[in-house]
Amino acid sequence: MDEIVAEFVKRTILKIPMAEMTTILKAWDFLSENQLQTINFRKRKESLVHDLVMLCEEKHASVNDAALLDIIYTQFHQHQKIWDVFQMTKEPGEDIDLFDMKQFKSSFKKILQRALKNVSVTFRDTEENAVWIRIAWGTQYKKPNQYKPTYVVYYSQTPYVFISSSRLRSSIPLLGQALTVASKHHRIVKMDFRSRYLDSLKAIVFKQYNQTFETHNASTPLQERNLELDINMDSRIIHENIIEKDRVQRVTQEIFGDSPQPRLEFAQYKLETKFKSDLNRGILAERKEPLRCLVKFSSPNLLEALKSLAPAGIADAPLSPLLTCIPQKRMNYFKIKDK
Repeated sequence: MDEIVAEFVKRTILKIPMAEMTTILKAWDFLSENQLQTINFRKRKESLVHDLVMLCEEKHASVNDAALLDIIYTQFHQHQKIWDVFQMTKEPGEDIDLFDMKQFKSSFKKILQRALKNVSVTFRDTEENAVWIRIAWGTQYKKPNQYKPTYVVYYSQTPYVFISSSRLRSSIPLLGQALTVASKHHRIVKMDFRSRYLDSLKAIVFKQYNQTFETHNASTPLQERNLELDINMDSRIIHENIIEKDRVQRVTQEIFGDSPQPRLEFAQYKLETKFKSDLNRGILAERKEPLRCLVKFSSPNLLEALKSLAPAGIADAPLSPLLTCIPQKRMNYFKIKDK
């Protein structure tokens, strides 16, 4: 194991929290159980890392071994990345081919290596027919930079790919080409949908949680229920309050369902409209450029926050479809323009 690989292993292990060290190293499955038992995990982290690197040197760890460890760390800390969703499509009428994961990996790697001399590609299979791909990009003259990789999560036989945001935007077209050819699709498009929470993006894209999307008409007469009223209170007030709360709760449940909402941090709306007035004067009336406005809603859990607005009395029920359609449309970037 040369110095470059040793440094790569060292820096990767240093990122791992002490509480997760044993779990991640066992998942890595590079060091044997007997080797791990020789390590004192109660040592200071610097000393512990030194001992682990020495064991890796004894086993002649490669760049690919270190990259696998980095993938596992990233799987445990997915929220440290921002994930973009991409959708692939086939030609109309094109047959669905049987998927071969081994062939996909081989094709994907060959396409990248033919186009770029210095590139490092590492795969790790996971449950649910998913493969994690780690790409370390180099140039024609520089070795791959192992500390600024791109991560790709692809679920076989689906048109969706999740890619970690990267400053190396120039690599996205090549990456998209490799994905479409290897998975036997024709085209790939970036969706207006991103989050730090990969599992939530997956749940929404694959519709893996119970949310219904019904239209609601606030003017529809309510079916009043038999309610037991406190004889010491004004029955008219109590009746009205309970009926309204019941309506709000029912509408909210119909829109958002009973289950916890997938976790998204924000939704962004860009408005672009031309000034309209019946008066043929004024500065704005002569303006040719449209008026632009950006509104961003942020929360540690935006969909749960939206779900709680009407029951808390902060907003009327039902909420605007622009807010409730996020999971249905699979997007949290919206552009609103004049028709």
